[in-house]
Amino acid sequence: MEYRRLNITLLSAQGLKDVNHFSKMDVYVDVSIAGYPQSMQRTLVDKNSGTSPKWNHRMEFVVDEPYLTKPGLSLLFQLRTQSTIGPDKDIGAVTVSVHDLFRPDSAAADRTVDHQVITPSGKSKGTLKFAYKFGDKFTHQVAEPKRAAEEPVTAYPPPPQYAYPPAQQHPGYGYGGYPTTSGYGQGYPAAPPAGYAAYAQPQKPKKNRMGGGLGLGLGAGLLGGLLVGDIGESAAYADGYGDAMGDMGDFDF
Repeated sequence: MEYRRLNITLLSAQGLKDVNHFSKMDVYVDVSIAGYPQSMQRTLVDKNSGTSPKWNHRMEFVVDEPYLTKPGLSLLFQLRTQSTIGPDKDIGAVTVSVHDLFRPDSAAADRTVDHQVITPSGKSKGTLKFAYKFGDKFTHQVAEPKRAAEEPVTAYPPPPQYAYPPAQQHPGYGYGGYPTTSGYGQGYPAAPPAGYAAYAQPQKPKKNRMGGGLGLGLGAGLLGGLLVGDIGESAAYADGYGDAMGDMGDFDF
């Protein structure tokens, strides 16, 4: 599978809605692949920034090469103000299609763009400025899980990890303006906790003839093989941000 790094630098925002009544806002931005909350990265908090915060904060994502040339994958920028009492307050959000950012003829060029910020009520208020750059393509090979011949398979092995597949749909916020982040349909597809195997129900020892024991052993082996085959196929395109990020190393603009 081929991937590209997507480097983003959050620069600043201007003219934001002031959601604080008695003090200046302390603004930060949560950035994620829309629908995949586990991909979320956060800028530093610009203290007492008010409606014109500045960050100059860099972050990096990895995206599948095939999904850069067709719609379906979006970046979600959520602007919030940090609160000393109670939960942080939403200021607004920006949703940008990765497909719209990518240009095959000059993918590695640095670009700076401004986008309108949409408030929770659905109105435009302020702008967000960020720079971005796509890296070169790279390939990540995922090795198939191996099974020791002397160890019986008693549960599904942990699934391999990949970069983001395309989101199927983006449900909207209840107050309308920008999409929700709960759920890369939303959230990476659920997987069994790594490192934990399903426990078989203990059975009392029975005195069986050799033929019966051999038959049960072959049956269990066949079932185990089917389980491994099924999970290997179904996890062929699951979440894999971790492995791809681990192989790619540092990248500078």
